[in-house]
Amino acid sequence: MELSRKHMVASNSRFLVYIEVIILLPYFSLPGLNLLGLTSPVVRGNDIDQKALLHFKSKIIGDQLRVTESWNSSIHFCHWHGVTCGPRHQRVTKLELEYLKLTGSLSPYMGNLSFLREFSLAGNNFYNQIPREIDRLRRLEILVLTNNSITGEIPSCFKLIEVEIEGNQLTGEIPTFLGLLSNLKYLSFAYNSLRGSIPPSLGNLSSLETLALKRNSFSGITPEALEQLTDLSYFSIDDNAISGTVPVAMFNLSNIIIFSVGGNKIQGTVPSDLAITMPYVNFFSVRENQISGKIPISISNASNLNILQFERNRLDGDVPSLEKLDKLFAILLDANHLGHGGEGDLHFLSTLVNNTKLEVLVISENNFGGVFPECISIFFTTLLRLVMEENKIWGRIPHGIGNLINLEVLGISQNQLSGPIPIDIRRLQKLTIFDAHINFLNGTIPYSIGNLTMLTKLALDFNNFQGNQV
Repeated sequence: MELSRKHMVASNSRFLVYIEVIILLPYFSLPGLNLLGLTSPVVRGNDIDQKALLHFKSKIIGDQLRVTESWNSSIHFCHWHGVTCGPRHQRVTKLELEYLKLTGSLSPYMGNLSFLREFSLAGNNFYNQIPREIDRLRRLEILVLTNNSITGEIPSCFKLIEVEIEGNQLTGEIPTFLGLLSNLKYLSFAYNSLRGSIPPSLGNLSSLETLALKRNSFSGITPEALEQLTDLSYFSIDDNAISGTVPVAMFNLSNIIIFSVGGNKIQGTVPSDLAITMPYVNFFSVRENQISGKIPISISNASNLNILQFERNRLDGDVPSLEKLDKLFAILLDANHLGHGGEGDLHFLSTLVNNTKLEVLVISENNFGGVFPECISIFFTTLLRLVMEENKIWGRIPHGIGNLINLEVLGISQNQLSGPIPIDIRRLQKLTIFDAHINFLNGTIPYSIGNLTMLTKLALDFNNFQGNQV
């Protein structure tokens, strides 16, 4: 009887333990079960993503750095080189393989990475077209394919914030649907072979901060709708075949830092009272166009300017005061019709005396007259290039020219300069080019020029020098 009672107690105890285990099991976390050895220690993630990545790998025919060697079944795909997964679903959210010397084409299976937000292959050698299947990546926000050999059309992923496909072989036109990408902040198709006009629909991109379209084959005009891009800080359409005029209101985009429309066929006359309100601009270029009129006085409002490029246009008249532009380190005004051939034409240079950063001053091929300004040799000691060729500048080369100890290029040919070459020129030990031909310089050529060991070009012909040659 006692034995039977013990057996019943033991049975009841086992039954209670059994019930407790069943009740408690649902409260164990998966990591806890792993510690008990009750589940597999590896979470395999999503097979669709893994297969898509393996198809991507299969299209790579060159992998000098052996980047994709880790892309195998011994390691979970979320830990493969360049792959990042979201912690919750173990789905691929980033694929970043930049500057890794990879060669191949893009797999259409990339369209199956439905959680992908960032896709960057910059600085490799991927070629062929962008697969149309990428259009299925509805979560894609950042697409960077810079500096490859990619062709084809631009994908239509409507959550895109950043599109960088510069330095490829894209052809065709910019699709108008890009104007629907309301979140887009960065758009660069620079250095491709795109043609056609810039679509006015880009003016709808109210969040756009960068628009880089340089070095393509765009034609037509600059759409007035771009005036609406009030957040724009970088605007570059240089080296295309764009004509017409620049919409006036674009000179009042107050967040602009880079404004570059050079190397086109832009025409029109700049109104002398044009209001330029660009307080943050540091690079302003309208070089190599067909713009006429005068340089507007309001350019002095751009007090943060570092580089000012007006060269190779049809501008005339006086250069306004540049007194407020004390951060300039490059002024390029060459190949215009500036000046009147008389005294006072170079007065604008004296307004730069507070500038301690100026490195490049190029005013050649104009109509500037007046005496060679003494202020250049006194205040502009940071100059690397001083080019004043093909003007009507007279007088002597200032004795203080030797103060420009950093000068590398001195171009003063085809003017009306007279007098001797200052002996102090021997201090210009970094000088590589000294061109003063076709002037009225006289006296003897200083022997000390022979000590300028970095000199690669010396042109002093068609002057009135006397005595023995150096």
